[in-house]
Amino acid sequence: MKSLESKHVFASKIFHVGRTYSFRHILGVNYSPQFCSCRGIFLKACGSSTSNNKVSTESFSYQMNGTSGTSSMPYSRDLRVLDAFDDEYGGVVVDPQKLPDNPVAFASILHASLSHWKKMGKMGVWLNLPVERSELVPIAVKEGFQYHHAERGYVMLTYWIPEGPCMLPANASHQVGVGGFVINDSNEVLVVQEKHCAPAFVGLWKIPTGFILQSEEIFTGAVREVKEETGIDTEFQEVIAFRHAQNVAFEKSDLFFICLLRPLSTHIIIDDLEVQAAKWMPLVEFVEQPLIQEDYMFKKIIDICIARLGKQYCGLSAHTMISKFDGMSSSLYYNVIDTQDFNCTGS
Repeated sequence: MKSLESKHVFASKIFHVGRTYSFRHILGVNYSPQFCSCRGIFLKACGSSTSNNKVSTESFSYQMNGTSGTSSMPYSRDLRVLDAFDDEYGGVVVDPQKLPDNPVAFASILHASLSHWKKMGKMGVWLNLPVERSELVPIAVKEGFQYHHAERGYVMLTYWIPEGPCMLPANASHQVGVGGFVINDSNEVLVVQEKHCAPAFVGLWKIPTGFILQSEEIFTGAVREVKEETGIDTEFQEVIAFRHAQNVAFEKSDLFFICLLRPLSTHIIIDDLEVQAAKWMPLVEFVEQPLIQEDYMFKKIIDICIARLGKQYCGLSAHTMISKFDGMSSSLYYNVIDTQDFNCTGS
């Protein structure tokens, strides 16, 4: 372990060892690995400065492979870097809760930090600036940071240290929508008319649709959207099909999943903010609407749903699994044909 073999280790690096952070909190993405400078080692500062010189000595306790001990390590008081921790890819993530209060100090320390991280051989830098610290954004941009993404409470900037193309992952490229195809035992489809829509779609009866939320499953998003717009409780059965389109909103791509849902209630209560009207509509009448007949993709989706109802098509059901790659629970969508009690035969 290099940081213990060397007699000259910066205390600022030692202070970051052993912390556990979540990328959801710092980066705004959906996985939460553990970060530490040295895997399997616990270090803790337990001493205090013993000198008034520029180079002081701190005493540290440590454990390595079950062995305890102490070590004295000199560090430079002149070296001031932003509080940050290492990620798994050779980069650093700046702690947004420990930014300097003074913009002038931030500019100076940011510049020194980049120089320090470059000497340490670091790769990318993730800088999360909360909205209440927005005055620091121009300083970071002037230093060479680039915008990565923004949320309501922060803006994320990045800096690529090595020469050559930046290897940091880009911002999210897709938005994900869902539609709920709900049909009852009377062969009636649950449909809505939207309160706000393009003039060409005024009067169209359509299935309830919407966007899934952050950290929400596709199937739970479909059930939620139907409940919010119509008040109908449903149970997810399968993903019937999905559409992939490009440059839909702000140059982002769009994934739209059509889900077959089984109704658990019948009484409709519409959402007055989004929905003009909702009702149970005979399937034949729904399909015969001119806008559906004239749109090949929409008609194809309905044809697939009808084929599924006739057990001539197999959709994708959700199965919860845990992968050893990340140790996280995920939903894998695939179809299962049970010969004893099958839902579809395929074609």
